[in-house]
Amino acid sequence: MTKLNRASSRIKRKVRTRKKISGTAERPRLSVFRSDRHIYAQVIDDAEGKTLVSVHTFNKGAADRANVGRCSDVGKELAVKCKEKSISQVVFDKNGYAYHGRIQALADGAREGGLQF
Repeated sequence: MTKLNRASSRIKRKVRTRKKISGTAERPRLSVFRSDRHIYAQVIDDAEGKTLVSVHTFNKGAADRANVGRCSDVGKELAVKCKEKSISQVVFDKNGYAYHGRIQALADGAREGGLQF
Protein backbone atom coordinates (compact mmCIF):
# COMPACT_ATOMS: atom_id res chain seq x y z
CA MET A 1 0.00 0.00 0.00
CA THR A 2 1.51 3.31 -1.02
CA LYS A 3 1.72 6.26 1.29
CA LEU A 4 -0.90 8.17 -0.73
CA ASN A 5 -3.40 5.31 -0.47
CA ARG A 6 -2.74 4.99 3.27
CA ALA A 7 -3.32 8.72 3.83
CA SER A 8 -6.48 8.83 1.75
CA SER A 9 -7.84 5.75 3.54
CA ARG A 10 -7.22 7.47 6.89
CA ILE A 11 -9.09 10.56 5.69
CA LYS A 12 -12.04 8.41 4.64
CA ARG A 13 -12.13 6.76 8.07
CA LYS A 14 -11.84 10.18 9.72
CA VAL A 15 -14.79 11.63 7.78
CA ARG A 16 -16.92 8.56 8.45
CA THR A 17 -16.25 8.85 12.19
CA ARG A 18 -16.78 12.61 12.35
CA LYS A 19 -20.29 12.19 10.93
CA LYS A 20 -21.17 10.33 14.12
CA ILE A 21 -19.31 12.16 16.90
CA SER A 22 -19.01 15.79 17.88
CA GLY A 23 -18.00 17.69 20.99
CA THR A 24 -20.33 19.75 23.13
CA ALA A 25 -19.70 22.13 26.00
CA GLU A 26 -20.56 19.39 28.52
CA ARG A 27 -18.55 16.70 26.74
CA PRO A 28 -15.94 18.09 24.31
CA ARG A 29 -14.12 16.04 21.68
CA LEU A 30 -10.55 14.84 22.30
CA SER A 31 -8.92 14.80 18.86
CA VAL A 32 -5.52 13.21 18.25
CA PHE A 33 -3.10 13.85 15.36
CA ARG A 34 -0.07 11.65 14.86
CA SER A 35 2.81 12.65 12.64
CA ASP A 36 5.94 10.59 12.00
CA ARG A 37 7.79 12.34 14.81
CA HIS A 38 5.24 13.93 17.14
CA ILE A 39 1.75 13.62 18.53
CA TYR A 40 -0.77 16.40 19.11
CA ALA A 41 -3.96 16.28 21.18
CA GLN A 42 -6.73 18.89 21.40
CA VAL A 43 -9.94 19.09 23.38
CA ILE A 44 -12.48 20.85 21.15
CA ASP A 45 -15.97 22.25 21.70
CA ASP A 46 -17.51 21.78 18.25
CA ALA A 47 -20.65 23.76 19.10
CA GLU A 48 -18.57 26.91 19.64
CA GLY A 49 -15.79 25.89 17.25
CA LYS A 50 -13.09 26.51 19.88
CA THR A 51 -10.11 24.56 21.11
CA LEU A 52 -10.25 24.40 24.90
CA VAL A 53 -7.00 22.55 25.68
CA SER A 54 -4.02 21.63 23.52
CA VAL A 55 -0.97 19.49 24.29
CA HIS A 56 1.80 18.19 22.02
CA THR A 57 5.30 16.73 22.00
CA PHE A 58 6.69 19.27 19.55
CA ASN A 59 9.34 21.52 21.06
CA LYS A 60 11.62 23.61 18.90
CA GLY A 61 15.13 22.20 18.88
CA ALA A 62 14.11 18.89 20.48
CA ALA A 63 15.25 15.96 18.38
CA ASP A 64 13.55 13.22 20.36
CA ARG A 65 10.57 11.39 18.92
CA ALA A 66 7.17 10.80 20.45
CA ASN A 67 7.43 7.19 21.56
CA VAL A 68 4.82 5.28 23.55
CA GLY A 69 6.19 6.54 26.88
CA ARG A 70 6.09 10.19 25.86
CA CYS A 71 2.59 9.78 24.42
CA SER A 72 1.41 8.43 27.75
CA ASP A 73 2.90 11.49 29.45
CA VAL A 74 1.10 13.74 26.95
CA GLY A 75 -2.18 12.06 27.87
CA LYS A 76 -1.54 12.65 31.58
CA GLU A 77 -0.59 16.28 30.93
CA LEU A 78 -3.77 16.73 28.90
CA ALA A 79 -5.85 15.33 31.77
CA VAL A 80 -4.24 17.79 34.20
CA LYS A 81 -4.97 20.75 31.92
CA CYS A 82 -8.55 19.55 31.45
CA LYS A 83 -9.04 19.33 35.22
CA GLU A 84 -7.88 22.94 35.53
CA LYS A 85 -10.68 23.90 33.13
CA SER A 86 -13.13 21.58 34.96
CA ILE A 87 -13.47 19.13 32.06
CA SER A 88 -13.89 15.56 33.25
CA GLN A 89 -15.64 13.79 30.35
CA VAL A 90 -14.65 13.82 26.69
CA VAL A 91 -15.49 12.01 23.46
CA PHE A 92 -12.39 10.32 22.01
CA ASP A 93 -11.72 10.98 18.32
CA LYS A 94 -8.81 8.86 17.12
CA ASN A 95 -8.92 10.71 13.81
CA GLY A 96 -8.87 7.64 11.54
CA TYR A 97 -5.84 6.05 13.21
CA ALA A 98 -5.85 2.52 14.61
CA TYR A 99 -6.32 2.31 18.36
CA HIS A 100 -2.85 0.88 18.88
CA GLY A 101 0.61 2.01 19.93
CA ARG A 102 1.00 5.74 20.45
CA ILE A 103 -2.74 6.51 20.12
CA GLN A 104 -3.60 3.88 22.72
CA ALA A 105 -0.82 5.11 25.03
CA LEU A 106 -2.16 8.67 24.88
CA ALA A 107 -5.70 7.47 25.63
CA ASP A 108 -4.54 5.30 28.53
CA GLY A 109 -2.50 8.18 29.94
CA ALA A 110 -5.51 10.49 29.76
CA ARG A 111 -7.63 7.89 31.56
CA GLU A 112 -4.94 7.51 34.26
CA GLY A 113 -5.01 11.28 34.66
CA GLY A 114 -8.74 11.21 35.35
CA LEU A 115 -10.48 11.86 32.03
CA GLN A 116 -13.51 9.69 31.32
CA PHE A 117 -14.35 8.41 27.83
